Parts: sequence; structure tokens; C-alpha cells
Amino acid sequence: MTAVTAILSIQSSVAYGHVGNSAVAFPLMRLGIEVYPVITVHFSNHTGYGAWRGPHLAADDLAEVIRGLDERGVLGTCDAVLSGYQGGADIGEVILEAVALVKERNPHAVYCCDPVLGDVGRGLFVRPGVPELIRERVIPAADISTPNHYELDYLTGHRTKTIDQVVAAAHALRALGPQTVLVTSVPQRDLEPHSISMVAVTSQGAWSVTTPELPQSFNGAGDLTAGLFLAELLSSADAPAALGRTAAIIFSVLEATVAAGQRELQLVAAQNEIVQPSRSFEVTRLH
Repeated sequence: MTAVTAILSIQSSVAYGHVGNSAVAFPLMRLGIEVYPVITVHFSNHTGYGAWRGPHLAADDLAEVIRGLDERGVLGTCDAVLSGYQGGADIGEVILEAVALVKERNPHAVYCCDPVLGDVGRGLFVRPGVPELIRERVIPAADISTPNHYELDYLTGHRTKTIDQVVAAAHALRALGPQTVLVTSVPQRDLEPHSISMVAVTSQGAWSVTTPELPQSFNGAGDLTAGLFLAELLSSADAPAALGRTAAIIFSVLEATVAAGQRELQLVAAQNEIVQPSRSFEVTRLH
């Protein structure tokens, strides 16, 4: 019997809605992947509502959960570690320790860091110390990174406006550690009005995929994108194939969310789109 792919996912959790682990765990399980969710916060809802309730878990609490997983022999079965929003520098330190421990237990495991720092129009929205930790220590420890356009520029010091500049900045990020970089939320208005792209860059080349821009924003879409791209890379080890499949699933789920007139990602209602997306998009080789 073939071993099931397993991912240790260290992210936030919400009771209502879908961000962090609440956006990642179910879709990955629907794809047949075992997910071990370790939560950094447990809120009633995501912070986009402006009000929420619930606790931040202390770094020591996270370390205890991870220690317990190791005592059960779980970490050696993990093919990857996935991290997203890091609530504080101390949380980031625990994540780095977890990555090192997983790789000690399974040298073939990889680390995918979604460097959640900020976005266009909002700037940085993380606590002091987190941007520096991610840039100086977390990114160098990552094998895969999935920044949005704003985060790519922040982490590399570049100011990208064209696809060629995005690719150059992605290679600059690769030089810091990650072998594979996926850049999300890359505007393409100069080439195709009302469209948006993702760009994947590895040592083998660079590829892009462009989808229509939908008429609303979505909390948790970046978290879902990072999880799906990691899953597809683990499945195929082929960056352009992973890029195309990720774009197809994400757009199909987002389109279903718009059609339903809902704010929260319709992961349950549109779960068949996760397995067999109804939309597909051409992947273009850039270099």
C-alpha cells in the first residue's frame, strides 16, 4: 500500500469561515492528503470582519503540541511543513524548530513558507519583529515560498511593475533560500484588462498563468493557494503543472463563491471543484 502524503500545517484557525488551517485542512484532505493542523490562534472568525473573539496560543503551547506529535512518531511521516500567518517572532521561532525537527525525522521533507506580511493598499499588518524574522531566518530555511506581489517586493527590496521584473525578484528571493517561488496576485492590467496572474519560478525556468479578476476580494484565498500549490508539487514535482492545477482549483472555488453571493470561501459547497475543477487555464513559459 502506497503511503499517504502528509503535511504538518502550522497556521491560524477560525470557528466560522475559512482562513489559515480552516482554509487548508479540508481541501487537502479532499485531495487525499493527511493534514496535521497545529493552530497558532483560535478565533471566532477572521479579522477582516473588524471584530473577533478567541485566544492567541502561546509559543510554549505550540511547542508542546509539536512535541506531542513527535512522541507519537508523527513527524517522521510528514512530507512537508506548511506555515502561514505568524502571530509573533516567538511563534516563528517555534515554527523554525518544528521544521528542523521534521527534517531530522524525515530528510526528504520540505518546508513551504507562505510569508504573510501585508498587501497592496494595507502595507505591513504583522507584529513588530515578524518581517525581519521572516526575511532573515524563515525564508532562508524554506524550500518553497508563496509571497504575494507586495510581499515579494518587500522581501527582496525590488519594485516590480512588469512580469520580467517579477521573475527577476523571484530569482532574488530564490537566492535567499527557497528553490521554488510562487508569486500570487500579480496584476496584468497592462496586458489583459481585469485579469490577474500567478508566476512560478524555479531553477528550470519561469511560468505564468492568468485568470479573470473577480469582482470581490476573498479572505483565505492566499492560504488555500499556498496549500494547494504545495500539494500539487508533492504530487507531481512539476512546477508548471502544479501552477496550472492550482489556478484551476482556486478560480473554480472563487467563482462558485461569487455565484453563491457569499463572502466566505464556499469550500464545502464547491468541494467537487477541488477534486475536478470546471475551469482550466493555459500555463505560459516565460523563460
